[in-house]
Amino acid sequence: MERHHDLPLDRRLRQETLLARERVYHFADPTPLEPLEWEGLDLWVKREDRSPIKAYKWRGACNRMSLLSDEEKERGVVTASAGNHAQGVALAACKLGVKARIHMPRSTPRVKQDAVAKLGGDLVRIILSGDSYDEAVASARDDEARSGAVYIHAYDDLHVMAGQATLADEVVLSGKGPFDVAYLQIGGGGMAAGVAEWLRTYWPDIELVGVEAEGQASMKAAIEAGTPVTLQELDIFCDGTAVRKAGELPFEILRNQLSRVETVTNNEVSAAIKTLWEGLRCISEPAGALGLAAALKNRDQLQGKRVLLVLCGANIDFLQLGHIAASQGAAARHQRTISVAIPETPGTMRQLLDRAFAGLNIADFQYGKVDGTDARPVFTLTSDHPEDLEALPQRLSEDGFAWQSLDGAIDVQFRAIPLRSDLLLHPLFLRLEFYERPGALHDFLHQQLPDDTNLCYFNYRQSGERIGRALIGLDFTTQAKLDHFLTELQPQGDGYRLCQPLDAEAADRLIATRTET
Repeated sequence: MERHHDLPLDRRLRQETLLARERVYHFADPTPLEPLEWEGLDLWVKREDRSPIKAYKWRGACNRMSLLSDEEKERGVVTASAGNHAQGVALAACKLGVKARIHMPRSTPRVKQDAVAKLGGDLVRIILSGDSYDEAVASARDDEARSGAVYIHAYDDLHVMAGQATLADEVVLSGKGPFDVAYLQIGGGGMAAGVAEWLRTYWPDIELVGVEAEGQASMKAAIEAGTPVTLQELDIFCDGTAVRKAGELPFEILRNQLSRVETVTNNEVSAAIKTLWEGLRCISEPAGALGLAAALKNRDQLQGKRVLLVLCGANIDFLQLGHIAASQGAAARHQRTISVAIPETPGTMRQLLDRAFAGLNIADFQYGKVDGTDARPVFTLTSDHPEDLEALPQRLSEDGFAWQSLDGAIDVQFRAIPLRSDLLLHPLFLRLEFYERPGALHDFLHQQLPDDTNLCYFNYRQSGERIGRALIGLDFTTQAKLDHFLTELQPQGDGYRLCQPLDAEAADRLIATRTET
């Protein structure tokens, strides 16, 4: 009879998954499998965000720590984690009464640090080590060598992989299968390996697709090289899967089980997070939405197929969530960013809005006066109809406007809006609020600004709220005209409300800090 450690890795993994069934449910309950109706696709989402740690990592950590001997428990454990594995170790440490030291990168979101502290209590000590997961691992390994504590690996461990595979066991037992295809996100590969092996065991014909974010595709690089390799550059937008080198054991499983590995962009991940919110009213961390991002990318090929996705975590920093939501406000539609050359004369901006931009939505408007004769305002324009944006260059040319594409321009992304104070005569800066409806901004410019008013500054970005906010600068030829404008300007009108003008000190700071010589 073959001994357990003499068996091939895939057979050992299947055996350990069966044994993990008895262990993991002492710590938490199974998570739901829910349908996501979206664009005619038959999508099913394994809701690991509904676990005690809002991620799947409790499974592997609890399974591995359940195997600690009394002597190992006395020594304690040490690990490194970007957040979710740390919470799994903290959960197990608390229930088993084992002391744990958890090394986390200094950049770990506060929500994950707080969750680890809450789950582990006095038994867990958080040590912020380095600026990346790899630096935290190095620190934890040094700790292991010095202290003799047991190292609990986040993914490159047979028992951790088997624990993660219990989520696939729940899928098989749910009665919702069989599934035609499963999209499995990959960081180090522990979850993907355990799940892939279990799904293939029960549904041999299932298509298994690994998914990684661009800039952190360590498993794809490993498969192409024939062995795990270290990535030189690492994007950490999807922080839960930001691993420079795929695990050795997961690699041995996935190189044989995966049909392919796909990569998705951060913007595609953000769109998938938005889809999960709209379809299930749940919030995913970026890594948790990788699978859905790939599925949406392949929607045409998935018609008529039953698709399995794993929402592997929801531990997202609130500030990052705000950034994603803001970016998707415009990205949900087709968009393009352009700079348009217009003469620095009153009325030209209105002509541009009236004619070339008719029917388009202005999602972002940046402009500061830097030349006495020519202006180059920057617009991000969106539309539900891509053909309208495709026709924009021709419309601009027909109206005599030269333009330049600025999609992805760094200065636009960071809102670097120059403004020359020496070109201004009698400036006035106004804070304006208006309803986010088509034409509201256009109506204000038409109805409230005198024909001879020179627009010298505009800073507006669509935020997704029902109210839009803009900071605009107007320049008048005389002080008397400025005073008359303030006298006639109504505090609110059709679609807008005027916040008080900037005081002199704030206006001086704006001009001083935006000056370009």
